[in-house]
Amino acid sequence: MRLGIDFGTTHTVVAAVDRGNYPVVSFEHADFVPSLAAAGEDGTLRFGAQAAAVAHDPAWTVLRSFKRLLNDAGPGSEVVAGPRTIKVVDLLTAFLSHVRGELHLRSNAHLREGEPLKAAVSVPANASSAQRILTVDAFRRAGFDVVALLNEPSAAGFEYAHRFRETVTSKREYVLVYDLGGGTFDASLIKMEGRANEVVTSSGVARLGGDDFDEAILKLVEARLGTVSSIRERRLLLDECRVQKESVNPNTRKMVVDLAALGRHEPLVLPTDEVYAACASLVQQTLEAMEPAMRDPRRENEGIDWSELAGIYVVGGASAFPPVYRLLRERFGAHRVRRSPHPFGSTAIGLAITLDERAGYSLAERFTRHFGVFREESAGTEVSFDVLLPKDTRLPAAGGPPLSVTRRYRAAHNLGHFRFVECARIEQGRPEGNLAMWDEVLFPFDPRLRGVRDLASVPVRRLDGDGPQVEETVRCDAAGELEVQLRVLDDGFSNTVHIARRGVA
Repeated sequence: MRLGIDFGTTHTVVAAVDRGNYPVVSFEHADFVPSLAAAGEDGTLRFGAQAAAVAHDPAWTVLRSFKRLLNDAGPGSEVVAGPRTIKVVDLLTAFLSHVRGELHLRSNAHLREGEPLKAAVSVPANASSAQRILTVDAFRRAGFDVVALLNEPSAAGFEYAHRFRETVTSKREYVLVYDLGGGTFDASLIKMEGRANEVVTSSGVARLGGDDFDEAILKLVEARLGTVSSIRERRLLLDECRVQKESVNPNTRKMVVDLAALGRHEPLVLPTDEVYAACASLVQQTLEAMEPAMRDPRRENEGIDWSELAGIYVVGGASAFPPVYRLLRERFGAHRVRRSPHPFGSTAIGLAITLDERAGYSLAERFTRHFGVFREESAGTEVSFDVLLPKDTRLPAAGGPPLSVTRRYRAAHNLGHFRFVECARIEQGRPEGNLAMWDEVLFPFDPRLRGVRDLASVPVRRLDGDGPQVEETVRCDAAGELEVQLRVLDDGFSNTVHIARRGVA
């Protein structure tokens, strides 16, 4: 079976490919699997609905929104789950194994015993390459055959193309996807020509979503009640704020917060205008964050003419919160803003569409962050920086040859010390904003160092005379996985490494 799987911060949604239709898979109690993990006092782990069932039991520690851990994770990153410590990638693998089990045992997917599961999966548009690698690895370890990895708003763009294709014309080819989920906000500008979708550029905020709206509402409640006495009571009250937020609709005038968890019989009644005001700055942040995605960099950063925009497509579970849609319509006009009929399922549906060869859609993705390297210079007393893969570099198609960047130079030092990094922007030739450190690579240019086991102890010095000719190649595949090959052309000595983001252990 072919499945589109959207692993979200609060919900994991699955859509299937079924003879030109893309239904969202229903599970025993809902059209999603809660993205929850719970650890018992004996170290037992539960996931999804089973974790939700023990969420208020003090004997269990609940991990909510653990997708956010991937923002800063590396292969060795760990998280405390009750009495045990577990690697983030192992926690995600265990959760996805649970999703696979739910598909077989408690869903309407009607899977046959041993039936292979081909999956298209997604990550936030501004996810680091490490998050992409960890996500794909976890899905594969959980038993899914991952055949495509897409950015979440890019997948939602397929759902728009499938549902509202008539709005896209030769004069209105751009669609701006506004994707506000439980933990992240992304915006992507997509150019649609026929059935070919091209991601022009993306922007967003890695930690901004429905969770933050819940916290803002909780602070409003606490301002009325005073400080909550315990961590457990605060967590229970946060859960109540989340439930009430998700029940609000455009006609709601009051939010009624149940205070039974605090031992109070009378609920707290809040006018929705006050609730919306408490969250207004968060919505404003999304509007500011989407501004860079409203420009086509191939036009020297000119803004997109409104006449070229087919629509602003609003997706993601948190976009159902009324002030979000209201402010977007006020800002951009009601006729331009379209909300997905299935905001929770839009990404999963779009992922399923990508797996349907008969649908005939194609996608050209782009690198969403700058990737570069710090190098030694001036006999190790100074460091230079080079951008290897600039933001908005077009990625290769799935199954095709990797993107390859090669440079040749004559080594000036005895030892190459390469510090690979990823960042949100470049200013005056230097990486700025949310700098993510990747692996460091030490490469002996001097043949006399090739038998040295501890190159880190070798001081960097300038070579006498001309150094060897070096070829340096960086390769990136469709999933964003990176490989670096260093080769001395004079004698063929080389080293190839798969590099990864350095997580906090």
